[in-house]
Amino acid sequence: MSTEIKVYRITGEMKFKTGFTQRFKIEVRALTEKHALEKIYSILGSRHKLKRNHIKIEEIKEINPEEVENQYVKEFISLEKIVKI
Repeated sequence: MSTEIKVYRITGEMKFKTGFTQRFKIEVRALTEKHALEKIYSILGSRHKLKRNHIKIEEIKEINPEEVENQYVKEFISLEKIVKI
């Protein structure tokens, strides 16, 4: 198993209780596609109070660090090391 952290771009739709459907495209750092999927469910569930069955994943794609659009993810990639105090 590789311990290299990769960047994934996940696209899909989320359906709210009001019936409104919204598309999303989120970039996350994870070890595997499975970890990236769990992270997306966690993020969307906590931000929007959605259940997993209200989140429809259309594509999970590993991307190069040069393709990253999210500024937070870009800055995190550029760090050489993280110091925990």
